[in-house]
Amino acid sequence: MANKFNSGDNRTRNSVSIFIIAGLCCFFYLLGAWQRSGFGKGDSIALEITKTSTNCNILPNLNFETHHGNEAGIFSDSDSDSKPTVYKPCHKKYTDYTPCQDQRRAMTFSRESMIYRERHCPLQKDKLHCLIPAPKGYVTPFPWPKSRDYVPYANAPYKSLTVEKAIQNWIQYEGNVFRFPGGGTQFPQGADKYIDQLASVIPIANGTVRTALDTGCGVASWGAYLWKRNVIAMSFAPRDSHEAQVQFALERGVPAVIGVLGTVKIPYPSSAFDMAHCSRCLIPWGVNDGLYMKEVDRVLRPGGYWVLSGPPINWKINYKAWQRPMEELQEEQRKIEEVAKLLCWEKKSEKGEIAIWQKSMDTDSCRSAQENSGAEFCKSEDADNVWYKKMEQCITPNNNNANSDLKPFPERLYAVPPRIASGSISGVSVEAYLEDNKQWKKHVNAYRKINKIIDSGRYRNIMDMNAGLGGFAAALQSPKLWVMNVVPTIAKKNTLGVVYERGLIGIYHDWCEGFSTYPRTYDLIHANGVFSLYNDKCNFEDILLEMDRILRPEGAVIFRDEVDVLVKVKKIIGGMRWDSKMIDHEDGPLVPEKILVVVKQYWVGNSTSEQ
Repeated sequence: MANKFNSGDNRTRNSVSIFIIAGLCCFFYLLGAWQRSGFGKGDSIALEITKTSTNCNILPNLNFETHHGNEAGIFSDSDSDSKPTVYKPCHKKYTDYTPCQDQRRAMTFSRESMIYRERHCPLQKDKLHCLIPAPKGYVTPFPWPKSRDYVPYANAPYKSLTVEKAIQNWIQYEGNVFRFPGGGTQFPQGADKYIDQLASVIPIANGTVRTALDTGCGVASWGAYLWKRNVIAMSFAPRDSHEAQVQFALERGVPAVIGVLGTVKIPYPSSAFDMAHCSRCLIPWGVNDGLYMKEVDRVLRPGGYWVLSGPPINWKINYKAWQRPMEELQEEQRKIEEVAKLLCWEKKSEKGEIAIWQKSMDTDSCRSAQENSGAEFCKSEDADNVWYKKMEQCITPNNNNANSDLKPFPERLYAVPPRIASGSISGVSVEAYLEDNKQWKKHVNAYRKINKIIDSGRYRNIMDMNAGLGGFAAALQSPKLWVMNVVPTIAKKNTLGVVYERGLIGIYHDWCEGFSTYPRTYDLIHANGVFSLYNDKCNFEDILLEMDRILRPEGAVIFRDEVDVLVKVKKIIGGMRWDSKMIDHEDGPLVPEKILVVVKQYWVGNSTSEQ
């Protein structure tokens, strides 16, 4: 067969490629019909309908090895020394397991400065090598925008918030679903009216404000309601300060991660966000000489806004309702105002319990004032070096490049980002950026032909594990979905600042460790070059098991990588309850880069399959 393909018979090659793509398209057509009915529970009637109402014929034995033969060095079944390791289900107690925010491990660390709620990942010997089960009765979430307001009870069966926050309109339990009325502790009349108040001061409507950071987000209703105003919020809260708050946010289809302002810098680049927000988030902003405000200042773009609602704002009126001493609240606000002045934040508004500051855009006069006050400045080259780095009592110099000629959204999405225009990203020219966009538009168009349901609304929470310049997310941009753009800490270029300048969101992460999210929180994962990047850095199986943990049942993965790497990946996933298909690069079989597409099977934990 190898000789046949080496003979130059391109028609034979193309025929095989067409059969593979056609079979895979049909595979996803059936999958899409299945997922759209019965909330993805494997409804037998829906399955019979799709079998009888389609004429496509899925080829059961798409033989990747035969297709390439020895031309690309692909192994055949006879080359394999052993069958794939079969990964068994974990015990049901791990249903909501978060490796680096495990509650039992957390309690062994100090409670000072929230250290115990920071990331503490298991040692290699303590990692689970089993598949995290979905809870019994798990169903595919409702499509957006219904998911904003309703979450199936079976997916996150925790009622404590319905009691604890009953009068604050966070969440209500109604039969087999939770309902989210859009309320919050600081916006009992609903998030929409609260955002209207902010929009009277902050230019939310014209695209100037696109990216937002919500600290101590609760169930992320603020971010959920900002979405329809074309603002995307990165929300975070600690694991189980209130049970399942971040899990609820992601079930709703709202971007969120488990995180905390503690002793370590938050995993975002400097000058990234147009707006930062705290709605009664209980963060002690004035302590340690405003350490947490200085960290917000680091990630806030010049000209960006900081919103603080709740204590201690307007303490003279509210101290009795808050049941706190007047003198304590007065001193708390004094410290906040003092730090804000040091950071060159101008107060734009204080009305009711909401105060809004704007970070100065005049970096020269600001720097002069800060120097006169005796402020200490951080090293500018360390502004984005944040992974497991301790917060510092210094002010991050403003990134002038991040404020130069930044377009409003959506023009910002494809405009040349200031960091690239200024040459701040070594080795990435304007021409290279434009070519990258062109390539990702082509790649995503190919994905759409492979997987017909990408744009259907079935996939709401999407992750790009190696985001680069954000081209994948930009090409997918749609009100039906959002992309978590991950820039690995070992990536050759630190491009996350560019991602934010495009009006997208993302996070730094090391894929040798668990991601800061609950299980089953992503519908589609894109892994471009991830395994080539991590080759010899950590075990492939650990990365794949982590991908399985965060992927929803019946969710999909698209791998794009060198063929020899994907062969190794394909062997491991053979024991993971994933269905897979390997296909050629869209430019044809001679390109060594291939695409591996996977669908995670639907299954839930039960007494006979637990270990």
